[in-house]
Amino acid sequence: MIVRSLSDIIDTDRDVAAPTFRSRRLLLADDRMGFSLHDTVLFAGTETLIWYKHHLEAVYCIDGEAEITQLPDGPVHAIRTGTMYALNGHERHILRAITDFRAICVFNPPLTGREVHDEQGIYAAPPVEAAAVSLGAARRVDAPTRSAEPIQARQPEESTPS
Repeated sequence: MIVRSLSDIIDTDRDVAAPTFRSRRLLLADDRMGFSLHDTVLFAGTETLIWYKHHLEAVYCIDGEAEITQLPDGPVHAIRTGTMYALNGHERHILRAITDFRAICVFNPPLTGREVHDEQGIYAAPPVEAAAVSLGAARRVDAPTRSAEPIQARQPEESTPS
């Protein structure tokens, strides 16, 4: 079990600052959960170019207001407290913080901890072991064969009358 509070992370190596944001990384690849979990604040009046070419991300706004513009031509979405967006197609976008914008972010594969966006808005590809942990967390072991298989929706099995 992992129990960690935000106060445990502030001013540690899990507290990453960049010109437009500060990301407190509650769970990382080395926690072996298959995803990373971040408490992130984008600073009011800033724009951040983002393209998670190697990651999927879900973002839940817990405070503030921003707008996200999918590149190259939109659409533009208003993001406010209580709004979630998911980058399930590696969408390149600009995130504009209208006010300080605080969000809880989940990444798959998990981040290792020190990532910041490069000039194209990309986080580097995860190390092989982080990707493997992500894949391993998305598999289950079924008894009695103990074989691993991807988790997927299954249709209920038809029962045959006895």
